[in-house]
Amino acid sequence: MQAQTRVDIFDEIFLVFLGLGTLVGVVVISYTLYNAYKYRDDGETKADEDLPTLGELPTGGQGGKKLFLSFGLSAIIVISLVVWSYGMLLVVEDGPDTPDEDALEIDVEGYAFGWDFNYENGIETGSLDEGLVIPADTPIWIETTSQDVWHTFGISDLRVKADAIPGETDETWFEADEGGNYTVECFELCGFGHSGMNSDVTVLSEDEFEQWVDEQLTMTITVEDENEERVTDGYELELVHEENDQYEQDLTYTYSADEFENGSITIDEIEQGGQYNLTITPTDDQYEPIEESVDFTGPVDETYTFETASSGEEGEESNDDGTNDADGGNGGEDGAGNETDQQQDDTGGDGE
Repeated sequence: MQAQTRVDIFDEIFLVFLGLGTLVGVVVISYTLYNAYKYRDDGETKADEDLPTLGELPTGGQGGKKLFLSFGLSAIIVISLVVWSYGMLLVVEDGPDTPDEDALEIDVEGYAFGWDFNYENGIETGSLDEGLVIPADTPIWIETTSQDVWHTFGISDLRVKADAIPGETDETWFEADEGGNYTVECFELCGFGHSGMNSDVTVLSEDEFEQWVDEQLTMTITVEDENEERVTDGYELELVHEENDQYEQDLTYTYSADEFENGSITIDEIEQGGQYNLTITPTDDQYEPIEESVDFTGPVDETYTFETASSGEEGEESNDDGTNDADGGNGGEDGAGNETDQQQDDTGGDGE
């Protein structure tokens, strides 16, 4: 029967070697004690006993059949163990024979001194928050690498270990058959913080894991004006994945103000996380459009503020009016100066 997890495989290999080793030990020790008792020296010599003389080499009995039998059995046992163990380790190397859609792929990146976990659906966690969260009874395929120096990703209780080397990736798999908590450790001496380079591993049931994923892929958007009052109508929200062209499905989502509740909307239908371009477009000229980039790798709760579109135009008009008034004032002063000069000229003319 083929084991399902790495823990089962290594436990089975250990138990087989332990059982055979114990059996061989019992047989060898028993046979040794038997011969020691059978051929013990009791101080009595039988008349027909043929004792060897000093310097005489003993001869084997029965043509070496016992020696051939013992070597033959040993060879059969050792070769069988090698072949069986190799087959079991191939399962460890190649992974379980399950469809790709039943497995979960996670990219693991080590750094001094922690771990980042990037899920295939765009969720990102790390040592500093929730750590690694996985479902039970599901093959987990990981690709490990490093940002800086050599690390080694390992979970002792789940019998998994993989090198994390800068510029390279190492692939392996593991599976937890029941829920619980484990610890990721670094098994490569990587610096002064090596001993503390740990991360939590939380194994949930399939239903609990799906609920956790839904919580991570939940986005709450609130729209306010400059007075911090909720804006309830007159705009449209659009979300577009920055790498939309790399996916088979169209990761574009549009919501009208009617779908908001008191200026706020909770979006839980998006199944692919990542970087999204968010655009909130007013349906009239009252507000300026809002354009932002949203890091949707975990729960998002953001508030966006509309800026009044007319405020900028009024400011420009005010500046223009002020400039024109100043010019007009200068013009008046110039006109008054010219008139004074003209009067002086006239007076001078009369005097002459």
